[in-house]
Amino acid sequence: MRRRIVILRHGRTAWNAESRYQGQADPPLDSVGQAQAMQVAGLIAAMSPDILVSSDLQRAQDTAAKVASLTGLPLGIDKRLRERNLGHWEGLTRDEVRARYPDEFADWLAGRDVTRRGGESRHEVAERAMALVASLPEVELVVLVSHGATAMCLTAAMLGLPQTPSVLGPLANCHWTELRDDGQGWNLRAHNAGPPGPVIPLLAPEEEPADAEA
Repeated sequence: MRRRIVILRHGRTAWNAESRYQGQADPPLDSVGQAQAMQVAGLIAAMSPDILVSSDLQRAQDTAAKVASLTGLPLGIDKRLRERNLGHWEGLTRDEVRARYPDEFADWLAGRDVTRRGGESRHEVAERAMALVASLPEVELVVLVSHGATAMCLTAAMLGLPQTPSVLGPLANCHWTELRDDGQGWNLRAHNAGPPGPVIPLLAPEEEPADAEA
């Protein structure tokens, strides 16, 4: 059996729109995020997944619930899929982090793993997410609904890529990465796949979500 895993990022939140770091804080989807989740749910359902598992954070659960309603699958909840703990950055905007923690922000811009802010390292996030993957039954298609940084860390670990610097770009809201096990290991089949065209209402440039860890 050729196994596939789809890692789907949640829809937009108000904090995403404000370029505010979320981490393990728990803001809900905003109206745009709800529309994104409804749109992507049909695409994911059309893949006929066998198992659906979500992070325990509300923005991911709300996104996954749209998929569950179309597929009829039970929704599993697992905290190992939750977003990376960002320590004292959580709740701050990019500009606030730049002003308060300039050295840490410079590390982040350079692609280095910022551990001085507290929270988790990328390796720690990858380790817990990989533990979940190892516990999954061997079915044809698993959909994991998670978060930007966690998705990047998990994908890198599954492909044997370095965590620092990140090789793959961050997922946009309600976009996904697809990996396939061909019997010799996991391979990347798609990255940042998602609904065609813009999501209405279209985001202005100054409203674009922050990076994968926002």
